[in-house]
Amino acid sequence: MKILTIDLEDWFHILAHDQTASPKQWEKFESRVEANTAWLLEQLSKNNQPATFFCLGWIAQKYPALIRKISEAGYEIGCHSMNHQLVYEQTPADFRDDLLQSMGILQQITGKKIVSYRAPGFSVSEKTKWIFETLVELGIKNDCSIFTAERNHGGYKNFSSQKPCLLSVNGIQLREFPISPTSIFGMKIIYSGGGYFRLLPYSLISNMMRKSDYVMTYFHPRDFDAGQPVIESLPLKRRFMSYTGLKTSRAKFIKLLNEFEFTSIEKAALVIDWNGVKKVELI
Repeated sequence: MKILTIDLEDWFHILAHDQTASPKQWEKFESRVEANTAWLLEQLSKNNQPATFFCLGWIAQKYPALIRKISEAGYEIGCHSMNHQLVYEQTPADFRDDLLQSMGILQQITGKKIVSYRAPGFSVSEKTKWIFETLVELGIKNDCSIFTAERNHGGYKNFSSQKPCLLSVNGIQLREFPISPTSIFGMKIIYSGGGYFRLLPYSLISNMMRKSDYVMTYFHPRDFDAGQPVIESLPLKRRFMSYTGLKTSRAKFIKLLNEFEFTSIEKAALVIDWNGVKKVELI
């Protein structure tokens, strides 16, 4: 099972950086999300590939026609928060308010219930397990926030499942679709989206994907935008990870769509035997 997901953000939605941290700062930048998303939709349509779009409420508020276009084309709309803030920097009340606002905007635009969620930057860890109770309370059925390796914005490196599973927290259950790593020379990497997809040779990505019976991808419209501005104040490592490989990423993505058959989270959830998956209790 290979699941295709898009985190619908603009090129300046870069986490944990002073110049791009808040909605007030975002207003200073020229948006490129509509043009970049149009290219993605064109490629998905050409290859008849389903996908889940995890959308920011901030994007939906500014560009409701874009969200409506994605939904009317048959793609699942999931929630990616309102204002793209790291979970571990929010209080439970702040998180709940953010989620309520973003889900409300997305549901009003699409006329459909939002049931899938991904945290900004996969910023869920052992210290923020409380979010799962809030997700269930507000009607989320599918979560895709757990990143089973260390990363800049958290990560859940000791999570005990590398495949879809059922989370159990204080008596409630939630379906989890984790992001799973691959080991190269003893180092865990996530090759199926973001920076590593742009950095690694396509032949290596294709080989790893063929060998995996479960792959969760995660892409952003900016991953395919070679003309986007460069934020010069980013630290060197983050600049490298943010901009390297942009010139070849579109060709690689087209190859990926031609070579593999993908599904969305909502379609995957329908075919998985949830009685037979691993149950992970978070204490």
